[in-house]
Amino acid sequence: MTTATSDGAYTFDNGAPDAVPQMQALESFLDPITMRRLARPVLRLGASCWEVGAGGGSMARRIARAVGDDGHVLATDIDPTHLTAEGNLRVRQHDVRTEAPPGDAFDLIHARLVLLHLPDRRRVLRTLAGALAPGGWLVVEEFDCTAPLRVLTAPTDDAAKLFAQVMDTMMGVLQEHGADLGWAQDVHTEMALNGLTDVDTITHSQSWVGGSTGTSLYETNSRQLEPDLLAAGLSANQLHAFRRLVRDPGFAVMSYHFVSTRGRLPGHEGR
Repeated sequence: MTTATSDGAYTFDNGAPDAVPQMQALESFLDPITMRRLARPVLRLGASCWEVGAGGGSMARRIARAVGDDGHVLATDIDPTHLTAEGNLRVRQHDVRTEAPPGDAFDLIHARLVLLHLPDRRRVLRTLAGALAPGGWLVVEEFDCTAPLRVLTAPTDDAAKLFAQVMDTMMGVLQEHGADLGWAQDVHTEMALNGLTDVDTITHSQSWVGGSTGTSLYETNSRQLEPDLLAAGLSANQLHAFRRLVRDPGFAVMSYHFVSTRGRLPGHEGR
């Protein structure tokens, strides 16, 4: 997840110490879901693909393997620190907010946890749709953060309340940085408005137990946003207690709702 502040700087820095565990937690949870969404007819041998905001590069590598030696994958990020070119996978530094698409005939464009954080997300989606080849697919995946995360089990009622308080504050910080927490609900409509067909959406959520890879994402985000969370009124003691809680195996909570939407540019009907 990459967050843009109002001045264009990025809150979640790919070069920061917590970037790697953040990306690993997201990849562990999301990659299997994404790969199911990219199954044929979306992803095929020989396809030309663009992975937008590639982060740690796990999806770019998976897609590169799926398209075979005759396919091509371009992985872009404003900070490609963790990306490595190999075989049919190329890497390029690129800012999707300000730079033209690095091509205009992609069979697949995939953006995960990117547009949610961009103030001009609708324009960017329109740009991505315009970079598709006839018959090409756009897959946009986001967290829907509008509903409070449901605590399933907690050591005490106060612990459950603390979790909710910290997460509410975290969502407020992200909104202040320009995120639209409900954007995931709008992607389907925006794809249709931009002329894509065969648009469909799924939503996935699952329980995360304290100490799991999933709940480690909450802890990592609390570290990355700590200065903002403190400025918003949380105390250091509250953040320490929150981090102990999400490591407690007696704690369980539902994950963020992950919303995956895909649509196809008309043309080349049989591909």
